Amino acid sequence: MVNRNLKRLYTFLIFAFLYAPIIILIIYSFNDSKFRGDWSGFTLRWYIELFQDREVLRVLYYTFAIAITSSIISTVIGTLAAIGIHGIRGFTKKAILNLNYIPVLNPDIVTAVALMALFRMARLQFGFLTLLLAHITFSVPYVVLSILPKLKQMNVHLAEAAMDLGATPFYALRKVIIPEIMPGIITGGLLAFTLSIDDFVISFFTTGHGISNLSIYIYSMARKGINPTINALSTLMFISLLALLLIINKRSERSEKIIQERR
Repeated sequence: MVNRNLKRLYTFLIFAFLYAPIIILIIYSFNDSKFRGDWSGFTLRWYIELFQDREVLRVLYYTFAIAITSSIISTVIGTLAAIGIHGIRGFTKKAILNLNYIPVLNPDIVTAVALMALFRMARLQFGFLTLLLAHITFSVPYVVLSILPKLKQMNVHLAEAAMDLGATPFYALRKVIIPEIMPGIITGGLLAFTLSIDDFVISFFTTGHGISNLSIYIYSMARKGINPTINALSTLMFISLLALLLIINKRSERSEKIIQERR
């Protein structure tokens, strides 16, 4: 009994340490005072000012435009890549998987500097295009890793049976393989979308004048001084990413239940 209570206390302290700063940030996003630590009453004016700011609306437009476009493109590329990798055998498959792990394990600063150097060498003008290409680059490996487990769980004879019955490879891909791995595709797409909104380091090194996402905007606001709208904007980002995380986990649980029922 004592050990159980100690474990619960230990777990509570860990989560309190991790989430206390976020909870404080959310609370003070409703504070009427501009000064931190001075509670002057409940208000929504920082949220109202946030959405009345044209600069914030412009940043939100670029953020979601980059996130949606990059997640769609990276999901398509990652799905095709995962299907191709799944069909390979032997040393070649292991080598490609290790290459796919490198962008995931590589520090963001290294990836950011490498992409910046590549874009400069290609003489691309830094802006929307370079930011979009950068987000696609670091999102594809995560999509591949989300889809590969679903391909391993799929019955390998389904596509072969469809083609034996007269289906073309493309028709079998569209009607048999993709529906079977759809939970992994959706999870990979949501993960790519979340990573795109959350990214700062790679975006900072690959963006151009007049193009920025929310993370860069918050960084620039913090450098100018403490502004309560930062708390409001950070709160909205946290809630949005938390909602996406819950959706991803819910879909994973559903897919696992479907697999167990089939078994």
